Amino acid sequence: MKSTGYPQGYALLIGVANYRQVSSLPSAILNDVKDVAETLSSQKYCAYDPVNVVTLLDTEATRAAVLKGLDELAARVGPDDTACVFFSGHGAVVGSPGNEDSVLVTVDSDLADIENTSIRSDELAAALAQIKAKRLLVFIDACHAGGAAISKRLTDDKGHELKSGYSQRAFERLAVGRGRALMASCRADEVSAVLIGARNSVFTTALLEGLRGAADKYASGFIKVFDLFNYVSEEVPKLIPDDQHPIFKADNLEVNFAVALSHGGNKAPCSPETTPTGQKEDSWSVLESLLIELYPFGPQDQEVWSRSGGDLFRLQLHPNGQAAWHAALRTLKQGGGGRNISFSSLLRTAKEDFSNHAQLAMLQAP
Repeated sequence: MKSTGYPQGYALLIGVANYRQVSSLPSAILNDVKDVAETLSSQKYCAYDPVNVVTLLDTEATRAAVLKGLDELAARVGPDDTACVFFSGHGAVVGSPGNEDSVLVTVDSDLADIENTSIRSDELAAALAQIKAKRLLVFIDACHAGGAAISKRLTDDKGHELKSGYSQRAFERLAVGRGRALMASCRADEVSAVLIGARNSVFTTALLEGLRGAADKYASGFIKVFDLFNYVSEEVPKLIPDDQHPIFKADNLEVNFAVALSHGGNKAPCSPETTPTGQKEDSWSVLESLLIELYPFGPQDQEVWSRSGGDLFRLQLHPNGQAAWHAALRTLKQGGGGRNISFSSLLRTAKEDFSNHAQLAMLQAP
């Protein structure tokens, strides 16, 4: 059966490598945008309508053009659509200590007048807020090292310098709103790597693999937001051990929404929608779904995390229970969340609280 595609998918993809007045970036930055656009538009992968995928590269990515592109995206996208915004280029930290902000550096940005020639985080957040889609995913890859050199500074030929990167505060600002999520290439104190000779940045290499089906672990026919981040966050450290860790932000995300089709929408003969819990999914996925059901307010609900030996202060808490559990279990899977908590201790506590729960009783530690 021929796929009907994913006509509700829209994307604005922006990449700048060759700046007019700022230090340049590797050509992989432009390849990132081109390859993400091709993957989203491919009928064998994400199956977006090609007319719904807009790219702005280098000279096209002026401050005015990026803001206009966001306005046009907001005008085209309806509440039931899915929207993706992808930026790859320089980010810069501006403002005084204690009152710092971050900006996206467009191709026409001038370091001598950066606040008026770039896009501030509050300005970008306001533009994103105009997009009425219930599913909005923003990708920010704006902490690059300049060229092959590891540098945390932006420079021009006039002696101006700014700290490179994008702050935690700015990331959080961009994720505000129901159904909105942000995925960034690295933590605020890290550099987004481009390996010498590679076609794509490390982050986009993993992202492309995820979008091309690797993130759809159980062949459901969809690439979903939590699954995509899980894949990217696990693959990037394999390529750059201990040096780069993608981050995920969501202020009010209630569901693991679909970002795109997977392999054109092809499902396995027996997908998770029709498979009894635990037979197709791995133990971590089953535990997550059960904890969301039983402790809907997150790891602090009934003090389940603390009673299992965990430390809530080691978690990045979210106002939404589902997002909080997703983040907490990912942290636990990576060895964090407290010295004395484990999959087994968390499962044991849940079984003690709900001794008659059949699915819990069947679940075993991996």
